[in-house]
Amino acid sequence: MKIDTMFTPSSPSNIIKKAVEMEQNGFDCAWTFEAMSDPFLPLAHAAAATEKLEIGTNIAVAFARSPFSMAQISWDLQRDSGGRFHLGLGTQVRAHIERRFSAQFDHPAARITDYINCVRAIWDSFQNGTRPNFDGPYYKFKLMNPFFDPGPISHPSIPIYLAGVNPRMCRAAGEVADGFHVHPVHSKSYLQNVVRPAVRAGALSAGRKTEDISLYAPVFVITGDTQPEMDTMEQAVRQQVSFYGSTPSYAAILEHHGYNDLSSKLNGLMRQGKTKEMAAAIPENLISEIAVIGKPHQIGSLLKERYTGVLDRVSVYQYAMGANVEFRNWSELVAEIHN
Repeated sequence: MKIDTMFTPSSPSNIIKKAVEMEQNGFDCAWTFEAMSDPFLPLAHAAAATEKLEIGTNIAVAFARSPFSMAQISWDLQRDSGGRFHLGLGTQVRAHIERRFSAQFDHPAARITDYINCVRAIWDSFQNGTRPNFDGPYYKFKLMNPFFDPGPISHPSIPIYLAGVNPRMCRAAGEVADGFHVHPVHSKSYLQNVVRPAVRAGALSAGRKTEDISLYAPVFVITGDTQPEMDTMEQAVRQQVSFYGSTPSYAAILEHHGYNDLSSKLNGLMRQGKTKEMAAAIPENLISEIAVIGKPHQIGSLLKERYTGVLDRVSVYQYAMGANVEFRNWSELVAEIHN
């Protein structure tokens, strides 16, 4: 199992510093996410500052960009990193795609499948000079000339990860992606009984091997040397879980554990602006299913115990860590996972 990490929005100089530290600590890959800033720009800084650290997006919003623009920036990062780039894509939810990005969201699983196939057709044209002839139900790639063609690179095989929560998107990943980005709101049970079977079904339907599809998940962790530190972290995790759980798209994981009405309850509290009540509404049993809980020196072994044979790579979901809580020695955590 590989151990990855995440970039949070920061200045170029700090990104460079962090990337060097991540590589020195032995992390396998550093991922960015698309929220308050662009996910690609930090990776360019990280690629220039490192030699071994893999880089990737978890996630870039696919429908906010055309397949060609996505293919182009990915090609640049793959070339400039010497083959260390992973393209992680997500569909986002309808409201944001239509009202924030002014893009189309109909049939998201079918659309993202077509999108990925189109991106790969563009890469094939870049690398092999293949005549543009992609004509899918949602996207087309029919035109290219030398002025816009970046040409071949040394490492043209760029892994594409697809993010999702519900079985249909898991199945789409099995059909067309090289990996699946598991949402941080997950449990081992949900992975074993929902995610992995759906990915496997998608792979089999497309004549693919399930072992060729890598599963990666950021994991909520509650840790600290003192009880107040752990309490701070638990509150941060509760806040994040309640935020995600208030969106209908994430109701499946709550329902899987028998909390059928929790999503609608959280949604109602969200509409009233009762964020503290939202966090308090997350059951204790659910927190223990979703988060890995222990002292800092235990986290590595606990991650291995829970996810070996279930996930191929993990990271600590740092966005949910309390502002004053940090592992004292990341390299020890990395070594525990790798050994």
